[in-house]
Amino acid sequence: MNSTSHGMLFVATDVGTADEADFNDWYDHEHVQERARIEGFVSAARYQSVRGGKRYLGLYRTGSLAAFTSPAYQAAFCKQTAWSVTNLGRMVNPMRRVCAVTAVVGQGSGSCLSVLVIHSASDAKALATRAAHLGQELAAQPGFVQSYLLAPDPTLSTPLPKESTQGRQLQPLLIIETSSAQANDAALAQAQALLGADAQDAACYALKWKLFSQELAR
Repeated sequence: MNSTSHGMLFVATDVGTADEADFNDWYDHEHVQERARIEGFVSAARYQSVRGGKRYLGLYRTGSLAAFTSPAYQAAFCKQTAWSVTNLGRMVNPMRRVCAVTAVVGQGSGSCLSVLVIHSASDAKALATRAAHLGQELAAQPGFVQSYLLAPDPTLSTPLPKESTQGRQLQPLLIIETSSAQANDAALAQAQALLGADAQDAACYALKWKLFSQELAR
């Protein structure tokens, strides 16, 4: 298991059919690059649901949680383009979480990714230990790439403008990345059995594309 203090911005949302083409164009040609250029950000990746969950998922990895309190990050919200304002307003039932990345096993990015919501996790340290043990078990299976636990920060995880705050819960999220859908299904089933999670708590995504900050000219 690798110990990491990385941060992760997790944004999942649906979008209306009529707005979908422009929404994807905005994400692919403006928003991802904007976020990846922020000082302290490491990468930005987009995913699309193949089963369960919200239709689109964005994962933005940072060097630490401190990136989300930096002047550079705050400045990004003061420079929203008209295109950004329009598409942020098109998000349907969005979910925003700023998380610490823990219990990391493996490395790299898989073409398939599962998100498993963990309920009743009052002991964060114990959950991280269980997640790390699970990752080590999964690592022995064909197609495993990486697994990690996202622990939402209550202060930093402010909701998006269209995100409902009624009954909003900041639950830990287990992420599993694999190289195939078959491997992802098998790993997810193993995780659900070990952690006592239901199928309704899981979503499976396919990677659309990923951008690393070091690839951009600043």
